[in-house]
Amino acid sequence: MTKYTLHFLCASLYSSSMPEQKPILVTGPTGYIGGRLIPRLLEVGHPVRVLARDVSRLQGRPWLNQVQVVQADVLLPESLPAALEGISTAYYLIHGRQGGKQEAERDMRAAHNFVRAAEQAGVERIIYLGELVDTTAPLSDYLRARHETGYILRQGRIPVTEFRAGMVIGSGSVLFEMVRYLSELQPVFICPSWFFSMAQPIAIRDVLSYLISALGQPESIGRTIEIGGPTRLTYADMLLGYSRQRGFRRWLIPTPFYAPRLSAYWVQMVTPVSYRAVLPLIEGLHLESLVTDDLARKLFPGIQPLDFETAVQYALAKLESDDVETSWADALVTSAGDGKPYEFKLEEGMFQEKRQLLLNLPAEAVYRSFTGIGGERGWMYMDWAWAIRGWMDKAIGGVGLRRGRRHPDEIRAGESLDFWRVEWLIPNLAMRLRAEMKVPGKAWLEFQAIPQENGKTLFVQTAFFAARGLFGYLYWYAMWPFHRFIFDGMIRKLAERARQIASHDR
Repeated sequence: MTKYTLHFLCASLYSSSMPEQKPILVTGPTGYIGGRLIPRLLEVGHPVRVLARDVSRLQGRPWLNQVQVVQADVLLPESLPAALEGISTAYYLIHGRQGGKQEAERDMRAAHNFVRAAEQAGVERIIYLGELVDTTAPLSDYLRARHETGYILRQGRIPVTEFRAGMVIGSGSVLFEMVRYLSELQPVFICPSWFFSMAQPIAIRDVLSYLISALGQPESIGRTIEIGGPTRLTYADMLLGYSRQRGFRRWLIPTPFYAPRLSAYWVQMVTPVSYRAVLPLIEGLHLESLVTDDLARKLFPGIQPLDFETAVQYALAKLESDDVETSWADALVTSAGDGKPYEFKLEEGMFQEKRQLLLNLPAEAVYRSFTGIGGERGWMYMDWAWAIRGWMDKAIGGVGLRRGRRHPDEIRAGESLDFWRVEWLIPNLAMRLRAEMKVPGKAWLEFQAIPQENGKTLFVQTAFFAARGLFGYLYWYAMWPFHRFIFDGMIRKLAERARQIASHDR
């Protein structure tokens, strides 16, 4: 029995001794932590309710049919009572990742709304995951909002357990992806001063263990608990530690400059992590992120956090086995903002570029073909052109092409797919991608596998573009000649791949 299983077994034994189990609410189910917490809670026998701003983004989650789903928005107080009714414990895992004063104010408004609604609904306990950082130091808007959110929650009448975690190491986490790509791609680093601040990164599995074990530890109620890994090291140490595991030699050249925005821009250019996602991380790395008391060890003696290198080994193993449950890019943190996904409508002035092929293939094979594009597999035709477009997007502050995809074959609504977002899926029938690269308007790429008579399938590929202003129209006409080649080649290559899939299935 592994240490990880033992933590969950202890929580399960606690829950089975309770006379009646009320649902546990998890907010932020599409986020990196929330998406991994839900299946663990189900695993130990807790009934779970999920609060989602856009329930369509939960499509494809393997646990979806095991939970109650309520559509609500913490910025809309009137939507919260239905989500909180009859709840025992609520995990508050909502926060913006874009930084800035406006985002910080919105995070705090959301916390106010949530705690008031939770009090009215009779919620018994809130568990919040905050940031491990020196609160006496000057904090960025993002970090200040994270601490103010915890303060707002604690000022209510409901007991709060606040965990303050160091940087999280796990497959798909912002920190791990940043360490991984920089270590893989750069032999020499010009190191700003934030490379040498001390931190205690913590493995994602240990964060989940603390969050779940708190349910069975009454002494954690009303406490603020700092959690981190056993290893104190700098970001430079993390880069070198990862490089050693991969067999790389890397050289560091220290500088006295902080330069967070320049650093974030460089990270965006050479890694899949966007500027908006990485800037708050760099702002946090500038400050020491160390555990200052041993309360976590006293309350949870059964949890022995993994050291950094072991956490990296687990994360790499997940990547190599294509078993990445959630990614930092699942959250709506992009150059397009984090608002509710745009609802597509056919309107006057909408450019449409449709291509179709009638294939003597089953619809399932065609569907698997087009839902497998992107990431390491590429875009099937003229990948070099897609790469150039990705670099152009990065250069002007967009997300770029290199976010990849969580799994080479599986895809879910709401996930990022290079510089697209999967807006919706209809299994074995259709997929629509919404552009998140910087464009003067709104753009979509839609694929359909429409069953026909005699076992044939009509494969339809459509590009949509809603231009914004004169520049939007000029952009479309400038790109149209390139679309002729790229999209013609794409549909042909996808048809070839569908034939290969169908042949393999026979």
